[in-house]
Amino acid sequence: MERGISDPLQGIDVDEALILIDGFKRYRCAKKLKIEKVPYQSLSDNEAFGILKFIRNSNREKLNMLEEARLINDLISVHKMTVKDIASHVGKSTSWVSMRNGILEDMSESIMEKIFTGKFPAYSFMYTLRPFIRMNNNKTEEIEMFIDLVSGKDLSIRDIERLAKGYFNGSKELKEQIMKGNISWGLSQLKKQKLKTDGTSEVEKEVLKILEILQQYMQKSILKSQDDRCHSKPFFAQANILTEGILRQIDILSKAMKELYDRTRQA
Repeated sequence: MERGISDPLQGIDVDEALILIDGFKRYRCAKKLKIEKVPYQSLSDNEAFGILKFIRNSNREKLNMLEEARLINDLISVHKMTVKDIASHVGKSTSWVSMRNGILEDMSESIMEKIFTGKFPAYSFMYTLRPFIRMNNNKTEEIEMFIDLVSGKDLSIRDIERLAKGYFNGSKELKEQIMKGNISWGLSQLKKQKLKTDGTSEVEKEVLKILEILQQYMQKSILKSQDDRCHSKPFFAQANILTEGILRQIDILSKAMKELYDRTRQA
C-alpha cells in the first residue's frame, strides 16, 4: 500500500497474451489493493524458452522442488523436449532433471491441485507420504484418498505425519475411523498411544527412541540420496565408505526388525 510493487512480475509474451510465471502473490495483492499497473518483465516470446530461462535464473528461495518438477514436466510433455536438452539449457545434470520429472509420476492431478493451491503441504507429500509409496508399495490411489481426507483441515505437518503412520501402518479400526472423517478422534488415539510409552523402562524408552530415529532417517535417506547437488569428490569418497558399511549390515538389520515386529505383534 505504501511503496507499491518493486520487484517486477515475470512472464512470457505469447500471441499478444501475457502468461504469468512468477509473482502470483504480488498479482493477487495488487488486485486486492486495486493497483491497476504493476512492473512486468518479459522472459521471452517463446513459452519453452521462457520456462527454461526462469528455471536457469531462479535460486532455491524462488522455486521449490515441486515447482521445478511441474515446469520440467511441462517442457517434456507439452513442448516435447528431451531430458538432455533441458539439462543443457538450464545448466544442470540429466539426473537433476530426471529426478524432478520423476516426482510427478507419484502424483495424480488431484494431488497436484491440492499441493499447488495450498490445501496440503508439499513437505508432507515429499517427506512423509512419498516414502510410504516406495517402501510399502502403496498405490497412488491410496495416497490420494488419504490426502483427500486430511486436506484443508489446518493440520500441522507433525499431525499429518502421525495420521499417515496410523492410516498406513496402524490398526484396521484406526484406519476406518480416519476414512469416516473422524480426524480428531484418530489424532487423540495416536497421541494416547505415544503417552503409553511413559510406563516403559529406561531401556525400552531408549529402544523406542532409536526405532523412531531410524524410521525418520530411512525416509530422509531415500530422498536425499537422489539429490545430485551432492557431487563433489570428497562427498563421493566418504559416501562410498558409509554406504558400504550400511550395505554390509542391511540384511542383519532387516532380520532383526522382522523378528522384533513379529514379537511385538504377538504381544
